[in-house]
Amino acid sequence: QVQLVESGGGLVQFGGSLRLSCAASGNNFPINAMAWYRQTPGKQREWVATITSAGRTNYAGSVKGRFTISRENGKNTVYLQMDSLKPEDTARYYCNAGHSDTYLPYWGQGTQITVSS
Repeated sequence: QVQLVESGGGLVQFGGSLRLSCAASGNNFPINAMAWYRQTPGKQREWVATITSAGRTNYAGSVKGRFTISRENGKNTVYLQMDSLKPEDTARYYCNAGHSDTYLPYWGQGTQITVSS
């Protein structure tokens, strides 16, 4: 079983920046794709960004150009640098990971981001 632990959430003003981290641990199989999702109360969880083990990245249109996903493969850690934050980015952000690039079954507990206007 893989455990994902997110950190770095908090309160930030409109236009500010935050960096989220997520560390994976728990078994000896390599982590391939890692991703971030976000969710607000009453809404479905929304995909934000993905990075594969090869370093290929994809972003949701709503965050492209403002958020940057990166990783440290040796540490099975993924980051989400969030710049130019907007109130609509307020959500609980979840880390997601898997041993392949197409099946990501592991989830963290989430970390709250609140952007004030």
